[in-house]
Order: sequence, then C-alpha cells, then structure tokens
Amino acid sequence: METTYRVIYGDTDTGGVMYYGNYLRLFEIGRTELLRAHGLTYREIEEHEGLILPVVEAHVRYKAPARYDDLLTIETRLTEVKPHRVRFDYEVKREGRLLVQGYTVHVPVNREGRLSRFPERLLRNLESLLESGR
Repeated sequence: METTYRVIYGDTDTGGVMYYGNYLRLFEIGRTELLRAHGLTYREIEEHEGLILPVVEAHVRYKAPARYDDLLTIETRLTEVKPHRVRFDYEVKREGRLLVQGYTVHVPVNREGRLSRFPERLLRNLESLLESGR
C-alpha cells in the first residue's frame, strides 16, 4: 500500500534534511494506513481484543536524504504473520527514488503487559492481508 507524506519544517534538522528518527514515524503512518485500508485500526485492536502491538525490533537503512517540502511515498507491506508476531516492511521514496528502507516487528501484548497470541479472527484477518500482497 502507498501513502504520501509531505516533509514539514519540524521534521528537518539544522542541515535541512529530515532527522533520521522521523523515518520511524513514517513507518508508523504507513503501517496504520495499511491496516486502516483493510478494516483494522489500532484502536479497535486495543478496545476489542485487549491487545497492543509494541515494536520489538526495528531496522532502517538510509540511502538518500529527504528535505523540507519533499512529497514522499511510503510503501508498506505486511511480510510475516505468526501467532506471536508480525513484520511490516517499508520503502520511502521521492519521485520513485528509494530514500529509506526498513522493517518493524510487533508482538501482541495484553493489558497486563504479557506476551499473548493473536486471537484467531485477528490472525486470519492479518493472514489475508499478507496473502493479498499489499
């Protein structure tokens, strides 16, 4: 799935390029919109399933900088679904040029903070998203 984002001045450092940590925010934007496009929201997962999905691993590879006012495309794919974890892969591009690529791994945690399994219905929903290739 593709989502666009325009770099705001507050995203940049004194060199006029996007601060490296802000790419993780772009990953979150892409991930949230991918789930939303398939009828899932973090709010629903929290409220109906009693789960949160913290990031337990993140990897970012920087290839070229984004700058103030650039219009970026965030490409997000769900690439792994297991009963105890999911992985999302990302590419951030400007006019088709790859700037950043990476991934995040998330685990379901219950309200008490303990590792949990995805409920069967949610697991099936995530697996269908994986199978759709989006």
